[in-house]
Amino acid sequence: MALVPTTETDGAAVFTEVNMASSDSGPTVRATVVQASTIFYDTPATLDKAERLLAEAVSYGSQLVVFPEAFIGGYPRGSNFGVTIGNRTLKGKEDFRKYHAAAINVPGPEVDRLAAMAGKYKVVLVMGVIERDGYTLYCTVLFFDNQGSYLGKHRKLMPTALERIIWGFGDGSNIPVFDTPVGKIGAAICWENKMPLLRTAMYAKGIEIYCAPTADSRDVWQASMTHIALEGGCFVLSANQFCRRKDYPPPPEYEFTGTDEELTPESVVCAGGSVIISPSGAVLAGPNYDGEALITADLDLGEIARAKFDFDVVGHYARPEVLSLIVRDEPATPVSFTSDGSCK
Repeated sequence: MALVPTTETDGAAVFTEVNMASSDSGPTVRATVVQASTIFYDTPATLDKAERLLAEAVSYGSQLVVFPEAFIGGYPRGSNFGVTIGNRTLKGKEDFRKYHAAAINVPGPEVDRLAAMAGKYKVVLVMGVIERDGYTLYCTVLFFDNQGSYLGKHRKLMPTALERIIWGFGDGSNIPVFDTPVGKIGAAICWENKMPLLRTAMYAKGIEIYCAPTADSRDVWQASMTHIALEGGCFVLSANQFCRRKDYPPPPEYEFTGTDEELTPESVVCAGGSVIISPSGAVLAGPNYDGEALITADLDLGEIARAKFDFDVVGHYARPEVLSLIVRDEPATPVSFTSDGSCK
């Protein structure tokens, strides 16, 4: 494994960690997880940064690139949007207005640009975004194939804690697994990875490369990622942002709450921990806590069959006559109109 500096991004050195394996047992896919920060409240600049990082990853031969949770639109770490039980402040409402303005429509021009990037660099792209649907926001992952086609999206089913005041809830209609040139890919976002029934639904769809964009940089996150790789017999690619206080707007425009630490511009507010894990539970690359990074590994897809021989959670190790799962995968909409055929 090599750790080598790449080009600078926004004045900070980006490192590429590459695990180049060789195997004649099956197809091999080179995959990269991006560990980098959003340019908060500046979606065009963040898209520019995403393209620079994507080009850098492809220069190392990557065929699949996974970005962190909420990379486009931003993860509002430390913000409470002025909410207490029974009250919302005027500043908090203005904070939400700005956050809403930084989100993207799906479909929309930003999605078109991301699709063009995937086609330009001939790479399968998995991108964490904040999706704007009217005046409700969703934490969403978008998928693109290496021909530049938008494949679809996954909306976070269950936002965590205070995230629920700013993000809506996904439904069973957007838990996709896509068959792509690099394998069958899907995603679960941050703590919804702890939802065993959601994982089981994805295993039943045949997921081979399980993407886990996150905002959790704690050491214990690694245990969850290893468990999922072993449980699902799949590769797990977890991408997190690495952020310092200076990556967010300065106070009083943006206030960090919920910490007793006196934050300086250089204070690390999210330490990353991005990682790639094999179906056998072996760590192929990462976790990285050192800074912005491109973390890359070669995925021997033959490892999936070897792992499933031991344990196939929805196959030979299942007991459907005892335990089974029903997934309601129709769209859940609050209003249906009989004239458009949506009310039957």
